[in-house]
Parts: sequence; structure tokens; C-alpha cells
Amino acid sequence: MQHSNNKSLPTLIAGPILRHVSSTEVTLWLVTSTPSCLSLSLFTETEQVFEQQLTQEQHQTIDIGKHAYIHLVTLTDVALKTEQNYYYDFTFHYQTQNEKLSEIAPALLYQSQQYCSFTVPDKVERMLHGSCRKPHFPSDDGLAQVDAVIEQTISTPTERPALLMMSGDQVYADDVAGPMLSAIHQVIALLGLYDETWQGAVINHSQQLYDSEFCYYHRERLLPHTRANEALYDKFFAASKKPIFTSVNAKNHLVTLAECFAMYLLVWSSAMWRLVEFNTPDLSADDLAKFTQEQQVLTGFQQTLPQVARALAHIPTYMIFDDHDITDDWNLTRGWEEAAYGHPFSKRIIGNSLIAYWLCQGWGNAPKKFTALNKEANKYFAQGYLQLDELVERVLDWQDWHYSLQTTPKIVVLDTRTQRWRSESRSSKPSGLMDWEALSEMQQELINEPQVILVSAAPIYGVKMIETIQRIFTFFGQPLMVDAENWMAHKGTANVMLNIFRHVKTPPEFIILSGDVHYSFVYDVSHRFQRSQSKIVQITSSGIKNKFPDKLLNALDRLNRALYGPYSPLNWFTKRRNMKVRVRKPSNSKKGLTLVNASGIGEIRLTHDEHIVQVNTLTASGEAIHFTVDKDEAS
Repeated sequence: MQHSNNKSLPTLIAGPILRHVSSTEVTLWLVTSTPSCLSLSLFTETEQVFEQQLTQEQHQTIDIGKHAYIHLVTLTDVALKTEQNYYYDFTFHYQTQNEKLSEIAPALLYQSQQYCSFTVPDKVERMLHGSCRKPHFPSDDGLAQVDAVIEQTISTPTERPALLMMSGDQVYADDVAGPMLSAIHQVIALLGLYDETWQGAVINHSQQLYDSEFCYYHRERLLPHTRANEALYDKFFAASKKPIFTSVNAKNHLVTLAECFAMYLLVWSSAMWRLVEFNTPDLSADDLAKFTQEQQVLTGFQQTLPQVARALAHIPTYMIFDDHDITDDWNLTRGWEEAAYGHPFSKRIIGNSLIAYWLCQGWGNAPKKFTALNKEANKYFAQGYLQLDELVERVLDWQDWHYSLQTTPKIVVLDTRTQRWRSESRSSKPSGLMDWEALSEMQQELINEPQVILVSAAPIYGVKMIETIQRIFTFFGQPLMVDAENWMAHKGTANVMLNIFRHVKTPPEFIILSGDVHYSFVYDVSHRFQRSQSKIVQITSSGIKNKFPDKLLNALDRLNRALYGPYSPLNWFTKRRNMKVRVRKPSNSKKGLTLVNASGIGEIRLTHDEHIVQVNTLTASGEAIHFTVDKDEAS
């Protein structure tokens, strides 16, 4: 793969994405093709708030390639008001050139706009939420609906959504289309993203991987294996080998850090797509047919990327990882961890995805939390990717991915992946999503709050029928077969979480935002304890660009209603003590079905005086589905 020159590269290759915003802070993330100094202007319609060239403290840059620079801009100690539009513009200073964002990226502006704008969230009365965005899934992109909402409210600050919360699987590092992988490799060449070497594999250099006959659709032959995995896969899928990486679509699993970075540039922006050509690799007839089909879907994905990029420049956007941001079944069991981190090649692959998550997602959520890690970042990238083993160890040991937002209500975003409660009795049993220490820290965030929005990648309260199937597979020692990732799969985690809900100082009202499952539903849950009671609205919005198989989900939905409906004897035997669950019916429900299976984005509206939570799904096709309480549906 030959590196290209950068004559045709645009200055701005991704972003800006508006990240953390409060009354005293503004954070923006962007990627440029040149090592630009930046000036920032921030103003209202009547006054200038900030205008100057940014200092090193305000503007951090990390060089990830010869022509690729990640920037994080963080203004602190500014005084911003709520319910007011603020406008911003960058000037890029490179050598003798000075370019303004508003001039080089007019597609980021809405009609009649001269500059990008935002409002400051304080009291969260309207927000958007979703998860699971797979570029090559054959549906429209739900993130384009965020753009439609902002366009409708651009001149009405009080109506604009306070923020966008993306609660997992923003990218699919483990499930990549062939044409996307081809585009990734072209981006690596165009931007001169660095090569790397690793240990523990027959192929141990990034260029060898890119040139390998197994590079497209056959990477499972290059990924590390364990004997235990092989036996499992033989038994259930009649295949000869199974990677440590358990994704059924690992044939194009991202391996190198350069591939991970390029993937982010291609899912956040259309800039690099303009320079990409779908050159078909040398493929078999079957692989070629798949490549052609995936190419058609990705062409549609590209068409709405300008709307996605425009939306992300105008709304405070927060993110947290789930498994596909790194790899399927990430840290699901103690046995998985022992196999994955015990092999140098699989450890590097996981570490590369996590490094890319840190710099392209995690960093912008809470910049102050990453100060220590960021001070070291340029040391690792100063001479290419030569010190990745050391950096991988650093990010795998990092314990500060979670964060909270001091809004009203307070928002607490959980890390349910790296602080697992591991089973001591059997390595194949599912780990708890958070260990005792992490749950105790979470409880401290909740004390004496009147209402909290809790963000968990996986639903705390799942669909009983599906959880039953997961328990059956777990009983036979095969949780990896059904993604047995629910809060109740681990007794210790489940008990501690329920005890937190019953604590007298715990908020009496919770809103839980979750995703992961590729369908959407809303539960109203009430707990009655001796000394207190709590009311919970759990909103599961998934996926942004992904769905569950229609026929299978309809069958599971019907079975769940038949076996675990409010008047079913089985429901009484499985009913959790002192808990009532009401299922909200979607407005498009047919024959009593309660699960929405459509790509889109969730919309939540809060009425603080009346404590009412309204929930809609804005589907990628433009339909608005409303969830309403059915008083007869309680379990």
C-alpha cells in the first residue's frame, strides 16, 4: 500500500464535534490534515465572549499520522448563559495560510446561518439518545434525524435538545464491511497513518496484514485462537476454529491502530469519502458478491454523512463505549479475559481499539479526567506507533472512563465494561457489569439527588423471555453464544444495584437510558421498600443504524407476552419482590407487541413540575413512534 501525497487533502477531515458544554466550559473535537494553530471566536448575537489564538492549555494536539492531527479544544472559566444561542468559528493558521471554518466548511451551516451554534444545557427538558450504529446495516441512518430536529429548532434556543447521548457501539470495530475496509486502507495511505509491529502472530507488521491474501473477509485465519474456543465453535457451529474474538462477523475485524483511527474519520465525516474509490480487491466469487452488496449500502450511508456532521457540530454530544466499539463480548466472562489478555496479539488488538476510543470518543466527555493520560500521549506518538505495548498497558489499566454531568437532573454515565465483577466459581459464568467498588462509587454520585438520569449501555430491566434464554445458555456454560450481558446475570451485581435503589438517600426518581439490544422499549418500574420507594423510567433506544431480525423479535415479543404477561401464572412465579413493571405501548404496535424494531434515535422530554417523562422514537425513515403507558400491562 503506497502512501499518497497530501496535495488534495482538505484542511478539515473530521469535526468539529461539539462535546462537553456547561456554563463554564466548552469542548470541541476535530481532526485536520495539517498541524494548525487555532484561533477561536465565541459570541452571541450581541456580544463577544471569547476571541483569541488558543494556548497550549486550551488546545491539545496529537499527531496520529503524517497528515492527521487530532485536536481537542477546551475553554474553561467562560461565563455562559442557558437558553441562549452561542456561535463559534475557528481560524486555522498553517504556515502563511489562514482559513476560517465558516468558509472552508459551509456544509456545516444551516440555512440562513453564518456560523455554527449551540445552547448550554442546564435543566434537561429535551434530549436525544441512541446506540448501535453499524454503517453497512441496510437501513437509513438514525443520526440524520438529529440533524432534522436541530434544523427545526435552530432559532429557538428553548426548544433545542439539551444534548445527544450515545450509549455504546458508536463504531463496529469487530464487524466491518469489505468496502469500508478498503476505504480505511485508502485513508491510511492518504493521511500517512503510521505502521506498527506486534508479537504473537505469523504476520507481525501492519503492511504485511494489508498485503495478505487473508486481509479481506478472511481475517479470522490470522486472529489468535485458543483450544477452548475451538471446541466451543466446533460444537455449536461445525467450524474448525473460532477466534478469541467471538464476533460472528470477525472476518474483517480491525487490527491496527491506523485502521481504528481511519474508521472513526469515515463514520463521523464525509470529507475523506470524497477521496476514496471502491477499488475491488482480488476476491473469490462469493466474497465479491458480498463486497458489491455492502458497497450499495455504504453508498447510502455516505449520502447522509453531511447531515450527521452538521448535527454533531451543533449539539453537545456525549459517548460511552460498549463491546462493539472494542470487540464483541468484550470482558463478558473471566475465561474470555484470561484468553484475550493472555495472548500478545489479541491484547494489542483490544488495546488499539481502546486507544482509538480514548482519542476519538472518551477524551471529549470529560477532558479534565484525562489530563494525566493526555500529558503522556505525544510521547507515545512522537515517532509513529513505536511504543504501543506501553500505551496499551496504560489504557487497559485506566479506571476513569465513567463520568457525570452537573445538569438538572444530574446525568451519571456508567462504565459497564472495564470494571467487571468476575465470577470466582466458574470462568465461563458471565461477569457482573460493575464490581462492588464501582457500584459503591456510583452510589456516592447519587446521594441526595432528587432525580438522576443513569446511562447504562445494557438495560437494567430486560425482556424476561430473552433473559430466560440467556440464563439457559449460561447454565450450560455457554454465555458467549447468546450475549448474556444483562444486569441480572450476576447475582452480586444485581443485589447491590437493587440495594442502591432501596437506599433511603438514593434519588426517588430515576431515568435509565440504555441500548445494546437492537430494539427499543420503555418500562415504568416502581420499587416499594420498607423505608422508601423509587420510580424508574427505563428507556432503551437501539439501534441508530441496526435492527434485530424481524421475525425472531416478533416471535420473542409474542412469547414474552404469552408467558410473562400480567395475568400469566409463570409471571407470578418469576415476579421480583416489591417491584411492578409497566410496559409502555408504542403507537405503531400491532397485536399488542411492545418492542420497536426500527433504526432511529430516541427523544426524551421531561416535565419537571409534573414529573412526566415522554418518550418517542424518531425512526430513520422519518416516522415518530410514541410510547404510552398501558395501565393494564404490569408484571
